[in-house]
Amino acid sequence: MQVSLSTTKFGFRIRTRQGLVVANLMIHGRDEADAERKLRQMYQHCEIIGRKIVRAAKSAEAQNLAQVVPIVRRLRSASN
Repeated sequence: MQVSLSTTKFGFRIRTRQGLVVANLMIHGRDEADAERKLRQMYQHCEIIGRKIVRAAKSAEAQNLAQVVPIVRRLRSASN
């Protein structure tokens, strides 16, 4: 899954419809409503116990990663 540069990572703590507590669910979304929509697609009828913003995606950080990935791939192919 490719994450857009304008997404934020949200952390959720939920109670499933069977009553199990699931902590530290990390979901990317454009905003909190988008992340919650994705969460409810995966865990239908869950109860959200807690939520937090974990980290906003930084465009400079993402660009640096995009520059590093090809270098790592070249190094891996050269070592094989």
